[in-house]
Amino acid sequence: MLEKTFYNNTVQQWIIAIIIAILSLVVIRILRGVILHRLRVISEKTTTEIDDLITDLLQRTKFFLLLAVAIYIGSLALSLPQTLKAVITKVVIIAILAQGAIWGSGLISFWINRYKKRKIEEGDTATATTFTAMNFVLKLILWSVILLLTLDNLGFNVTTLVAGLGVGGVAVALAVQNILGDLFASLSIVLDKPFVIGDFIIVDNYLGTVEHIGLKTTRIRSLSGEQLVFSNADLLNSRIRNFKRMYERRVVFTIGVVYQTPPEKLALIPQIIREIIESKELARFDRSHFKEYGDFSLNFETVYWVKSPDYNTYMDIHQSINIEIYKRFSEEGIEFAYPTQTLFVKREDT
Repeated sequence: MLEKTFYNNTVQQWIIAIIIAILSLVVIRILRGVILHRLRVISEKTTTEIDDLITDLLQRTKFFLLLAVAIYIGSLALSLPQTLKAVITKVVIIAILAQGAIWGSGLISFWINRYKKRKIEEGDTATATTFTAMNFVLKLILWSVILLLTLDNLGFNVTTLVAGLGVGGVAVALAVQNILGDLFASLSIVLDKPFVIGDFIIVDNYLGTVEHIGLKTTRIRSLSGEQLVFSNADLLNSRIRNFKRMYERRVVFTIGVVYQTPPEKLALIPQIIREIIESKELARFDRSHFKEYGDFSLNFETVYWVKSPDYNTYMDIHQSINIEIYKRFSEEGIEFAYPTQTLFVKREDT
């Protein structure tokens, strides 16, 4: 039975080749496990990231690569036809290419996450968002190259295939132009940075904090708690107000006094308001003027700047200014106006 021949090899030679392949697989897996255990022990004792990277890449080593290598080693003990040898060789090459793509993805993720973490710690969220997009683009390029190399090893004419994919890509692009529009809008957001994660923005009548910038949508957490989801293309076509990049806040307010106010008191009002605003540490006075004759009041317009973008700080300062204006006007005998009507009654003797 052992002397029977299959593909120019006896049964005994096939059994020996299978045993060699199995032993090779076992030895390779044992070596992988031992090395991985040693690296984990070393990585726990060191602060460097290189050993962590090597450990991660070794963990990413898939079983199909080990099996392909073991089969190749076992086939060396056989006298196989050139066609079968070529098939085994191609299988091993494809396994190596696939494993190389997995290792490459691990390297890209390690590099991107490393720099992304560093930029977030430095407070540079804009650059961190850019690295997130680069992660996807680099992996897409890597897997595309691996796919072309695999097809080339399988005997496909890659040049013709790429040309065909180009024509087909145009048709697909026309069919999914909305999705591609959102994808390119995402890249525009990442590269141009009109806003980044953590910015407080207003889009039309919607406002909130940016939580996530994805390939198709951007998610914003509104002040009332719900999550708002915007298409990236629609978002870029809207008018966006980014309050995170505000350095100072301009405040304009108007007050009205009654028409019975004496002229000397009217001339005193801008000076009173100026003194109150200039007494605030985070406020910078701009102007205060008698603006107009209203329907029932004499109106004064005041402009000042709050030296902080924080909304609560602005409200605290504006509240204290309003309270002090009310006190000073009470002390000076200046009355605030409110909507009133005067009715004149004419009496005629009959």
